[in-house]
Amino acid sequence: MSKKSFLILFNIRSAYNVGAIFRTADAAGVDKIYLVGVTPCPADKFGRVSGQIAKTALGAEKAMAWEYKKTIALLIAKLKKEGVQIIALEQAENSLDYRKLKPKGSWALVLGEETKGLPKSVLNKCDTVVEIPMKGEKESLNVSVATGVALFQLLGQK
Repeated sequence: MSKKSFLILFNIRSAYNVGAIFRTADAAGVDKIYLVGVTPCPADKFGRVSGQIAKTALGAEKAMAWEYKKTIALLIAKLKKEGVQIIALEQAENSLDYRKLKPKGSWALVLGEETKGLPKSVLNKCDTVVEIPMKGEKESLNVSVATGVALFQLLGQK
């Protein structure tokens, strides 16, 4: 199996953030995006397109493979069974500088809700937790910006 890269968007609330992530994932060469929980999808079950996602994705929502999952636990278990390394992007006590991570095979980057991030229950299911060191006064980046920073670092090692 060739190395694959995935994104897991867990409870991201802003359709604009989702669209921006689709656009970045397409540009970076991500294989598939999983939308989980309350994360909005590019189209609903009736095929109605999300104008907010389309506005920021600029067509990437049509080019990228994506799938909706209701819960994250089963998705993580499925991917782990397939040999995919699960990497959380989150500020946490046990986090590693994202620049030091060298994935050896397929991997999935898990991104959480804009203000609360990823809950401990999700972090505990991940193989690794990485974070982007912050030097300014703000303690975090917008989720779509953080995704781009981490993605290009991880995919640069593919």
